[in-house]
Amino acid sequence: MSEHDGHLSSREVRLEKLQHLRDGGIDPFSVTQYDVTALSRDIVQDFEQFEGHTVRIAGRITAMRRHGGAAFVDLLDTQGRIQTHWREDVLGAESFRLLDQLDLGDFVGVSGEVFKTRRQEVTVKAEAVQILSKSLRDLPEKHHGLTNVDLRYRQRYLDLIANPDVRQTFEIRARTMGFIRQFLYGRRYVEVETPVLQTIAGGTEARPFETFHNALGMPLYLRIALELHLKRLIVGGIDRVYEIGRVFRNEGISTRHNPEFTMLELYQAYTDFEGMMELTESLLVGLVQELFGTTTLSYQGQALDFAPPFARVDLVERLFEKTGVRWESVTTREEAHAFARDLGIKVDPAQDRAQVMDKVVGTVVEPDLVQPTFLWHHPVDISPLAKRDPANPLLTERFELFIAGRELANAFSELNDPLDQRERFQAQQLARAQGNDEMPPLDEDFLLALEHGMPPTGGLGLGIDRLIMLLTDSPSIRDVILFPTMRPLG
Repeated sequence: MSEHDGHLSSREVRLEKLQHLRDGGIDPFSVTQYDVTALSRDIVQDFEQFEGHTVRIAGRITAMRRHGGAAFVDLLDTQGRIQTHWREDVLGAESFRLLDQLDLGDFVGVSGEVFKTRRQEVTVKAEAVQILSKSLRDLPEKHHGLTNVDLRYRQRYLDLIANPDVRQTFEIRARTMGFIRQFLYGRRYVEVETPVLQTIAGGTEARPFETFHNALGMPLYLRIALELHLKRLIVGGIDRVYEIGRVFRNEGISTRHNPEFTMLELYQAYTDFEGMMELTESLLVGLVQELFGTTTLSYQGQALDFAPPFARVDLVERLFEKTGVRWESVTTREEAHAFARDLGIKVDPAQDRAQVMDKVVGTVVEPDLVQPTFLWHHPVDISPLAKRDPANPLLTERFELFIAGRELANAFSELNDPLDQRERFQAQQLARAQGNDEMPPLDEDFLLALEHGMPPTGGLGLGIDRLIMLLTDSPSIRDVILFPTMRPLG
């Protein structure tokens, strides 16, 4: 190294070390392959099987402790950390001197015998080493980790290196996705992919992202839901269908909202919202048991019990219990706004009656639904795609699943009457004409499909990101999305 090291930046020192390696005939960036035969967690957990055997491991250096002619070097691989022991009399002077050119963050491969130190730590004795890649930037300091939340989201790769619990979060996410697919496969569901770019962004009320297709000379929209294309497949005879996909909504960002997020939507012919309740309950109970070996978990200090059956709460009746006012008694937009004001709830002055009433329910009813609870029998005017309740045509066969006061899923007996569906879509068009840009345009192609006949169908939408938040005790949706949407720096 240069005699001016004291004046060099950390990156410049690392660049000097890289040049020293290259001058000695070693270019770490030229390595194309290293045959890894074992991973850290497997070696530690199954030590008896590995003891005395030679393994080849590789990973990022996270700690180095020199003791004269020996050193302990910790490596981080995809499973976690493992210690390696380097000795000059084993490696030879030339290989041992490589330590002088190594830094935290460098990748190395180590081949050697597995043993335990006097302190009983599982270790790999370095009998051959190879530099696999050079890190030119410092890693977050080991003991303090990466604590800047904004930086953690922007540079997730550093977050994964510095904070092992983050890696665990995304392992649980991957296991959850696998469990869901296996569960639905067992119930004979077919997984499909539907268009992300759509001529009409429908299926829910939300403001879409718009783009333009130059060759076709027309606007296109990123989908805001998966629903209407999946229902077309029910019409086409695929009786059990689902998709796990990204949806996009041009809305605000919060601890519960990201502009792009992941949804599971599924539809099953010849069942209804009661069938969707059974499926939802079975899916979540099985998932929690698979991940944790129990039906209970803790979320932000709240004990949650997924043991079936989940509670059921009637939306209109619970609203009356909380406020003394019945949904159907509030008949105009003006009355709804007055109702919200009386309760001290701030709402957008442009919102219509149904939107205001929905905001009231979200404020006075939903936060109390801590244990897994089906909130059901939603009014028709906030459920444009759900079948009416035969016992009360002002209500629908719909439920939302709430856990820890947050909506996790939404389901209903799907409306398959094309004439009723047209009337509800047309009602949305009136609101759209009055300036509500969250209302989707009328989808004539979907109505055409519906007029060809759709069997009785139950449908479910479940927010994957919010589910992972619960399973990993994460307070923000950004904690469970690898690369959340962020405003650029500068």
